[in-house]
Formats: sequence, structure tokens, C-alpha cells
Amino acid sequence: QVQLVESGGGLVQAGGSLRLSCAASGIIFSINAMGWYRQAPGKQRELVARITSGGSTNYVDSVKGRFTISRDNAKNTVYLQMNSLKPEDTAVYYCNAGTIRPLYNWGQGTQVTVSS
Repeated sequence: QVQLVESGGGLVQAGGSLRLSCAASGIIFSINAMGWYRQAPGKQRELVARITSGGSTNYVDSVKGRFTISRDNAKNTVYLQMNSLKPEDTAVYYCNAGTIRPLYNWGQGTQVTVSS
């Protein structure tokens, strides 16, 4: 059974930082591309950042230069370091595996709230 467990969210002031973690189980983590997604109230879920099995990364334009995705295959964990946070980054953040589209059911997500 696949489980994706996100953590690390919270309330932070604009300009602050947070580091999100996603622990995956039930998958062969090292061969999967992993992505961080977010869903703000009233908006569709969007892909924020993705890291391939080989470590290549890509980001949505709105977070380039501020967010960094990384992975630790020994811990089956993917991270999202978020710096210079803005109120528009407020959302529930989720992780999932997959290159083209998310492969598994969503976890519970972790709430990130950025106050102005």
C-alpha cells in the first residue's frame, strides 16, 4: 500500500522560510520522479517542483529562485525548501510520484500559511 506523508508546514511571515518533507512508502522510491504540488483555496492543484530519479529538477516560474526540491533515496523522502515566502504561496502542499502525472492517491497534505 502506497503512503505519502507530508509534514513541515505552518504559519510564517512573508519573507520567511519553511522546509517540507514527504515520506513515501510502498513504492520503489529511488526510480520514481517525485513532485511537490499545491492547492490554494478555490484554485486547482498545481505542480510546483519536480525532481527526477537522476536528480534533475524543474520548477513553476512563480517559485524559481525561492524553492529548492531535493531527495534522499536512503530515507525515501523528498524535501521542499521554501525561502522568501509570499502570501500567494499559501496553500496545502502535497507530494506525489510520477513524471507526466501523479501516480498515487494523495496524502493529507501539509498547510502552509504566509501572512503579510
